[in-house]
Amino acid sequence: MTAVRLWTRRAVIASFTATAMSAAGAKARRLPAEWAHFDDPATDFPLVRLTNPAHPSYLPSYWNRAVSRRRDFLLFWSVRTGSPQVFQIDLKSGELQQVTAFQDLDGATAALLPDDRHFCCFDGPSLRQVRLSNLRVRDVYRVPEGFRRTSFSLAPNGSHALLIETNGNVWLLRMVTLSKGAARTLLESPEPLSMPLGSRDAKQILYRRKDQLWTVRSDGSGNRPLPLAPGRTGPAYWSPGAGSVLYLNFPEDKGMLNSIREYDLASGEDRLIATTTQYAHFVPNGDASVFVGASGSVASPYLILMLRVNRREVPLCEHRSGRPAEVLPVFSPDSEAIFFQSDRDGGPAIYLANLEGIVERTPP
Repeated sequence: MTAVRLWTRRAVIASFTATAMSAAGAKARRLPAEWAHFDDPATDFPLVRLTNPAHPSYLPSYWNRAVSRRRDFLLFWSVRTGSPQVFQIDLKSGELQQVTAFQDLDGATAALLPDDRHFCCFDGPSLRQVRLSNLRVRDVYRVPEGFRRTSFSLAPNGSHALLIETNGNVWLLRMVTLSKGAARTLLESPEPLSMPLGSRDAKQILYRRKDQLWTVRSDGSGNRPLPLAPGRTGPAYWSPGAGSVLYLNFPEDKGMLNSIREYDLASGEDRLIATTTQYAHFVPNGDASVFVGASGSVASPYLILMLRVNRREVPLCEHRSGRPAEVLPVFSPDSEAIFFQSDRDGGPAIYLANLEGIVERTPP
């Protein structure tokens, strides 16, 4: 495996020239900041631990936006109050605020709408929309009796949600408009479906069918598998232009390196972007010019920054997570910060790595 060179933050820079809540009316709970500033022992890179590991905290699913466009707050979920609930953290003061009081929250489904004033999440079978200014809740949609939801995402433009529902025999890809809660089935499959992701132009949907990536048009036509590189396909994203798909490839040959690849839908070309130091997870920034990966190496458990133009890798810090694939690094919309989760300090907590002066700012 490629040796990982350790860098300080200076070297990296040089290198990269309350009110009512829910229908029950429970009062919003505010908690003091839990921030801890420290330098990573391996790289001297400054980090901020945003949540106390004594109270397990988690980021939502990597495809759902949790960081506001101005990077002034972050949504996460925690069981610190005895049951899973969504919390908002002020990224200027560190203050926490509980923003749901639901009975059966799926915290992984928390997703900000484009206006940053609302978010959606699932409470049992119910899709709910919460207004952050007053924490009022609007029920949008309910999964039909006899079915259960397995996946959820919001369209980038916030007009609709994409769901996978199943009764155990058939899996449905469903589209639900947020304004009226109207639902329609785009396709059904006898095989498990998951991870429906809408493109930025709202014309196509990327999803998994068993272990393979497929695309379908938003009207349900043009359903087809993507002939990607041999091996297992990891995290995947629409590229900024929506004409291609970026994904992490785990090759069949265990002696080969994991790689970031891109499939062009128009040409059918599948091309190598870069080999990696065995990323278990990765995320592109807003214009896909920079990647951050969480290494799955036991000997080198690093969070690694990669510049696409020259494929150069720079270790930011050790994530030291017992589950590297669940580190879930995510860029802020302006690309100047990375958030990730890790149990490096004994319990699941959320961390911040400031990339200002390291990564070029992108339009939020």
